[in-house]
Amino acid sequence: MYPYIPVDHYLLDELLPEEHKIIRSSVRNWISRSVVPIIEKAAQHHRFPIHLVKEMGELGILGPFIPEKYGGAGMDQMAYGVIMTELERGDSGVRSAASVQSSLVMYPVFEYGSEEQRMKYLPGLAKGEIIGAFGLTEPNHGSDPGSMETRIVKQNGHYILNGAKMWITNAPVADVAVVWAKDEEGTVRGLIAEKGMPGFTAPETKGKWSLRASVTGELVFDNVVIPEENIFPDIKGLKGPLSCLSSARYGIAWGAIGAAMDCYNTALQYSLERKQFGKPIASFQLTQKKLAEMLTEITKAQLLAWRLGVLKNEGKATPAIISLAKRNNVKMALNVAREARQVLGAMGITGDFPIMRHMMNLESVITYEGTHDIHLLITGQDITGLQAFK
Repeated sequence: MYPYIPVDHYLLDELLPEEHKIIRSSVRNWISRSVVPIIEKAAQHHRFPIHLVKEMGELGILGPFIPEKYGGAGMDQMAYGVIMTELERGDSGVRSAASVQSSLVMYPVFEYGSEEQRMKYLPGLAKGEIIGAFGLTEPNHGSDPGSMETRIVKQNGHYILNGAKMWITNAPVADVAVVWAKDEEGTVRGLIAEKGMPGFTAPETKGKWSLRASVTGELVFDNVVIPEENIFPDIKGLKGPLSCLSSARYGIAWGAIGAAMDCYNTALQYSLERKQFGKPIASFQLTQKKLAEMLTEITKAQLLAWRLGVLKNEGKATPAIISLAKRNNVKMALNVAREARQVLGAMGITGDFPIMRHMMNLESVITYEGTHDIHLLITGQDITGLQAFK
């Protein structure tokens, strides 16, 4: 492992307020101290380092945009993006855990929950004392959430929940799950299911080649009794879950840059040390071409994320704008990882370096929260006004 050298070719640091640099430095140091030394072994052994969730809570980076009243740090969206970049430099699985907790669990509880729900769940989630999961994707419905089969039926002052969700980050270790289901009228409703409710199980998904340091599973509901006070009171339809996905996609657009920077940094330092034909491979034209193109694409992605952060803070970041950034930046990171791996040759596939781990992780990131192709169609619809999903 090489020491981390931040990538900032266009001096974007000059555009960040001092408070953002302070929180970034705190997260960066934590990643170097607590994540980097253990993450390769965790990935090799397919083990989620669950203790990191509590440490992230202690740092104040779970739901950082949630008001302090509910246990959050009360920071803005730019700060959230900066945090996601540093977390994914450590590992996409670590960023995924924080992203799910923040954007897919804490965000909907804050935005759509009752005051009682906010006070009950948000402080524990912010501290990492409660772990959350988000149930939208189903075995038969990924890119088409409107066709979900999970159902809730009102009965004697409560609801009965039946169905299953799949590919759910944190599911096997989650204490609570924000779940989306259709009611008797076919309207999508949000609710909070708690571990221990009879009929609620969360089996782990085994054998992944990607996000191996993240825990993934199912959420299975067999006549689970959901108290009426656990239903989100007002939000109805797909607007609720899709707004959560926009928040998560925003974080991913920033986070992927961290993985790309780690791969680039590794390739650069390795190329300066590795000698062939009597000189460092960094002196060869094709190596410099790879490095120059990696740096260029990372810089473009940084500028895109920064502008997106400005728009998000101003309330002008539409779902389509966020979609474009998620698609572009994840694809960029995956391409950087592949080029960086080639610079390292055979050493690039070993756990001595982080590149192959990042590359495998990014194969999931380019699919979840909307596949690369679906995001292309979101941009296409934004351009033409015509939907091409079906």
